[in-house]
Amino acid sequence: MQAWHVSVSGEPSDVMRLVEVERPVPGAGQVLLKVRAANVNFPDALLCRGQYQIKPPLPFTPGLEFCGETEDGRRVIATPALPHGAFAEYALAEAVDVLPAPDALDDAEAAALHVGYQTGWFALHRRARLRAGETLLVHAAAGGVGSAAVQLGKAAGARVIGVAGGPRKVAAARELGCDVVIDRLTEDVVAAVREATGGQSADVIYDPVGGEAYAQSTKVVAFEGRIVIVGFAGGTVPRPALNHALVKNYSILGLYTGRYRTENPELVQHCHDQLTELAARGAIRPMVSERVPLDGAADAVQRVADGLTVGRSVVLTGDQ
Repeated sequence: MQAWHVSVSGEPSDVMRLVEVERPVPGAGQVLLKVRAANVNFPDALLCRGQYQIKPPLPFTPGLEFCGETEDGRRVIATPALPHGAFAEYALAEAVDVLPAPDALDDAEAAALHVGYQTGWFALHRRARLRAGETLLVHAAAGGVGSAAVQLGKAAGARVIGVAGGPRKVAAARELGCDVVIDRLTEDVVAAVREATGGQSADVIYDPVGGEAYAQSTKVVAFEGRIVIVGFAGGTVPRPALNHALVKNYSILGLYTGRYRTENPELVQHCHDQLTELAARGAIRPMVSERVPLDGAADAVQRVADGLTVGRSVVLTGDQ
């Protein structure tokens, strides 16, 4: 089969190589799945760079979520069992991590449901306890995880303010349903949030960026507001001033969704059921901006790493 291998750490376009290899053999509790579509995530770039919290042995195949097919033809979604990731014709997955693909979504859309939307659901509903009528501020609102948070926030009845960079991403954030969109390249984010909220600030802030975005968040978080940290795509891990959180009475919440698979797998199933229902009634649908063949995976990962994409980039295998 064909699979992308990373044998040394570096930029995705430099270190990913498409090779012919044998199909991986499932271990205890694992299943072999035919990959139909694999979503590209920013952590795929971190994996290539050797900077992700999980460091699979070299060589490994990146690709952290996919829509696949079982031996009996069932369409499913899963996170792969590294080092046998999803940018390949076949991938391994732990049997307990395999979930039915929602009928309302095609392969590319279903491939993008797992990581981003589970992250958004756990962030907004489990960690931040977002309530209808509250104001949700989403950084990188046109990106992969940000776009999911926008849709989930709207589905929950929140007023959503999105932050994006440049006309193309601002337009995408509006298309996703943001009530207000702020262009961080041309506007003062702090002033714009205060204006949009009448000086009341944001009740919940969804931050996959870190760095300057986090600093802005601390200036516009409401009394008893919640800042949810889901990643550091901006490249800088902030150092929170806890005295500031104390004086302003806000909470800083961390989220690593993968931990729920081991600590509370029943909640993961509940989350998937909720997402499937939302997809069925059209409340959420991954914004897939590009669908590329398997041999285009390295370039797709690099574009995501460089912040050049809008919504989701999905790698299709075979004749999909």
